[in-house]
Amino acid sequence: MILRDDLFLLIVFIIFGISALIQYFYYLYYYLSLWFHNHSETSSDRYPVSVIICARNEEENLTHFLPYILEQDYPDYEVIVVNDCSEDNSFDVLGSFLAKYPHLRISTVNKDPKFTHNKKFAQFIGIKAAKNDLLLFTDADCQPESDKWIAGMASHFDDKTDFVIGYGGYLSRKGLLNYYIRYDTMFIAMQYLGMGIRGNPYMGVGRNLAYKRSMFFNNKGYGRFNRLISGDDDLFVNASASGKNTSVEFRKDMHTRSIPAANINEWFAQKKRHLTTARYYRSGDKILLILEPASRLLFYISAVILFVNSFLWPVITVIFGLRLIIQVIIFTLIAKKLNEKGLVTFTLFFDIFSPLVNVIIYSSNFFNRSVRNQWK
Repeated sequence: MILRDDLFLLIVFIIFGISALIQYFYYLYYYLSLWFHNHSETSSDRYPVSVIICARNEEENLTHFLPYILEQDYPDYEVIVVNDCSEDNSFDVLGSFLAKYPHLRISTVNKDPKFTHNKKFAQFIGIKAAKNDLLLFTDADCQPESDKWIAGMASHFDDKTDFVIGYGGYLSRKGLLNYYIRYDTMFIAMQYLGMGIRGNPYMGVGRNLAYKRSMFFNNKGYGRFNRLISGDDDLFVNASASGKNTSVEFRKDMHTRSIPAANINEWFAQKKRHLTTARYYRSGDKILLILEPASRLLFYISAVILFVNSFLWPVITVIFGLRLIIQVIIFTLIAKKLNEKGLVTFTLFFDIFSPLVNVIIYSSNFFNRSVRNQWK
């Protein structure tokens, strides 16, 4: 019995060690790369840009946030708002902006009970209407951090660059849910920005994403993902972006900030929708994205088992402590880069249970497929 117990703990120790090494790899290779990344602007040319915003019943957000887009410090750009089947006063709000902002253009999609569509259709209408090859996307509830947003995102484009992946964070609000939303958003950004820097861009966020119109049509648009409610950003990047045609941009002036979910039900539905696309990623990307939270769970579970049984506890303490130090240091550095304040205190707490939350939400998608063709 003693030998069996020792063998079991030895196996757990091996799992703990392998999990720790995987965690070290993600933090030191992918996440730390954000701190050392040099934002070298590819071109000094000011290419004309088309900013595309899809809006459905966004009267209040358009009133508040659209001026931040329309008053950017950039010599040649248009803003296309696709007013998609809105039933509020969005049309009147947009009309009031037209006289003041001649570079604003409005595309209206009228409601048709015989034809239901998702956000991709509205996005496609905006892309078709764009006059310029450089397209910059954000949402109606998003605010750029500065009037240099367009200039910063556009500065990376040249003949070889088709994608620029930006950072889209959430506005700070009171409450634990807001801390978790911002933590989750930042952690995901550490992954997709870090992997982008390392030559493996696997996703972007529609709150802050740019790509070429010509590339969109050359790659047949959204292709086989048209039917999905999400994926206008991450799946399109996953299918078409590479280390050779993609750049990342996350300087503070080029961030966007969005309104966070007001309650847990709203956030759960939003997160559930986002996770519907993960199964369609490239196989290598799915392995990398599954390996991190899986190794994290195994790391914590095996650590608890080993500590409870006092098995090689000095070694376990050193390995666990080293991972914690690396985690806190890198998270602190990247939080500074991404201008996310007040999150470091919650890092360990959120780090432990966030993989479980994602598993629960991801699993729930298999029991409810009824949201397949809804607008975002």
